[in-house]
Amino acid sequence: MKLILTCEHGGNKVPKKYQSYFNNQEVVLNSHRGYDIGALDVFNHLKPLANFSKHSETTRLLIELNRSLHHKNLFSEFSKSLIEEEKDELITQYYLDYRDEVEAVLKKHTEAAIKVTHLSIHTFTPIWNETERNCDIGLLFDSRIKSEKTFCKNLKKEIQKIDKTLNIRFNYPYLGKADGFTTYLRKQLPSNYLGIEIEINQKFASNNKIDLNLKATLFSAIQSLCK
Repeated sequence: MKLILTCEHGGNKVPKKYQSYFNNQEVVLNSHRGYDIGALDVFNHLKPLANFSKHSETTRLLIELNRSLHHKNLFSEFSKSLIEEEKDELITQYYLDYRDEVEAVLKKHTEAAIKVTHLSIHTFTPIWNETERNCDIGLLFDSRIKSEKTFCKNLKKEIQKIDKTLNIRFNYPYLGKADGFTTYLRKQLPSNYLGIEIEINQKFASNNKIDLNLKATLFSAIQSLCK
């Protein structure tokens, strides 16, 4: 089995060419809307386990790498006013450049009948619409795919062997079959592919770093499944 690791929302950087669209928007860029706080830290901690890894540090508010090209939120309120040529440039330079490379690596393995587990690392804000989200780690998968369901059950077991206090939920705070990169890839790779999103509560984050014990727990749990 090959382990592929990605992080679509690792940073809140704005390329120089587009900075004028984000004047005086530092608060939004530094919030959970601008990027997944702590996700890149977790990604880097898990990276030694991966056979291939890729991340993006461009803000999701410029172009959303975890949405389909037809999705209404592909461009945010800051970038949706761009002219078509500029949008096409963003799609080519940032969106397709990122996603096509990951897809090509996955296809190479799956077409050679090698099983691939793709872990996409994300974090989520603890409070949404004034409601506290009751979850520490969310494991998102397509519940119709037995192998993905089994992997997530086993991962939850391994995590809780190490730390029973962690509240781990399936397909929360989002559904694993909702629009996203793993959902797209399942359609392109009908066999030998498992696409799992790992969502970590940002309450474990401080200065864009996630609690070391939580990272170590995830590392050990994933490592045990990839032996």
